Amino acid sequence: MTAETSQTLDRGLRVLKLLADTDHGLTVTELSNKLGVNRTVVYRLLATLEQHALVRRDIGGRARVGLGVLRLGRQVHPLVREAALPALRALAEDIGATAHLTLVDGSEALAVAVVEPTWTDYHVAYRAGFRHPLDRGAAGRAILKARQGLIQDGGLALTHGELEAGASGAAAPLVGVSGIEGSVGVVMLADTVSERIGPRVVEAAREVSEALR
Repeated sequence: MTAETSQTLDRGLRVLKLLADTDHGLTVTELSNKLGVNRTVVYRLLATLEQHALVRRDIGGRARVGLGVLRLGRQVHPLVREAALPALRALAEDIGATAHLTLVDGSEALAVAVVEPTWTDYHVAYRAGFRHPLDRGAAGRAILKARQGLIQDGGLALTHGELEAGASGAAAPLVGVSGIEGSVGVVMLADTVSERIGPRVVEAAREVSEALR
């Protein structure tokens, strides 16, 4: 902590991070131990966060992340999209295929930014807002590879025909971005993905990851 920071705000944010990392919530005692502060401080932090609907407590007294974070989360996608667009534009133009940024939304993959190449005669119509299961399509499979720590090759995932007949996809996960699970990829009308495309997709994913750090 420095003179310019707020200790109370810091503790409140740490509470939210701790609660976000658990599916079962935490008790006041557990939070007190993890934060290294007494229970009275934790009670005050939780009461303040509850007033803003950022935290809720169940009947058993366990604290969990509240629905108020959804209102904050709605503003995340536009910020992420803006940061990713330069790398997506360059990728789409270099490859001549539709480039996309996909984020995890619950149990699904959600395309939040899509850039189509300007110079090709045809390309796959892929729209922002498109959803699909994480275990189908290159974008979702790349995210799952990152979850499993399989990123030796940049986490590159290649698929064909899983989301659209005749279309192939390549995607690589975002790595080292706190609080965001996602991938960058391309989709094209082709039977296979050429060898030069994989490394370029991995490079674009790294560029987006760096922009979001």
